Amino acid sequence: MNLFVVDDEIHALNYLSSVLKETYPHSEVLSFSKTKDALLKAKNVKCDVAFLDIRMDEKNGIQLARELKDINGDTNIIFTTAYSEYALEAYRVYASDYLMKPISSDAITKAMANLRNPVLPDAENKLRIQCFGNFEVFSGDKPVTFKRAKTKELFAYLVDKEGTPCSRSELITVLWNESDSRFLRSNLRNLIADLNKALASVNAESVLIKEKNALAIAPELVVCDYYDFTRQIPYAVNSYHGQYMAQYSWAEFTLANIENNR
Repeated sequence: MNLFVVDDEIHALNYLSSVLKETYPHSEVLSFSKTKDALLKAKNVKCDVAFLDIRMDEKNGIQLARELKDINGDTNIIFTTAYSEYALEAYRVYASDYLMKPISSDAITKAMANLRNPVLPDAENKLRIQCFGNFEVFSGDKPVTFKRAKTKELFAYLVDKEGTPCSRSELITVLWNESDSRFLRSNLRNLIADLNKALASVNAESVLIKEKNALAIAPELVVCDYYDFTRQIPYAVNSYHGQYMAQYSWAEFTLANIENNR
């Protein structure tokens, strides 16, 4: 997510940029003291959210908002100002919010949670994983097909563990609620083979990490609402409505952690 900050007062510019970097460490924060530099950058780098001062010597922030939206109509505008009299005019350019200086991180978080145009991550060729509600996996806009329900559950558990290697005994206990046995180890091998085929069918087999006696996933190779929720990415925060991998009873532990940390 690319965040633009435009303010001709250097102290205010540095302060807000610092707060944004601390609050959204996985986002790119681009700071500009001159409006022309912000507009030039916006032509080459997508601006997802623009934090704009209104009173600036070079160009009025409201006019700048219009020009940024001419470049990219999905740009979210959040005005930052010490003056309240521009509020009505600001909302005429469909601003997401109007924050009065000095601006707190809480005010920024609330504004980012209510953007007019939700900012989705750039998925590139990554799998998109939905954990909130029922667990689902997508390649592009199409759901990934798993041959067996248990194969899908196996992948869900690996996603839940966020890259931590899971022993085969642990996976057997979770999937069948039984002790390790030769029969269940054979079943698990079949599920792993099925999972590998399902991922290979969408050119995502590298997501699965196989060790001698353990399995894991590579979290950096997927886009996941739960992972982004923990990083406070707005689209993920807004998509959580109290359910996490609802079809799996073992997911209730993670759900409880989510609720306790909200």
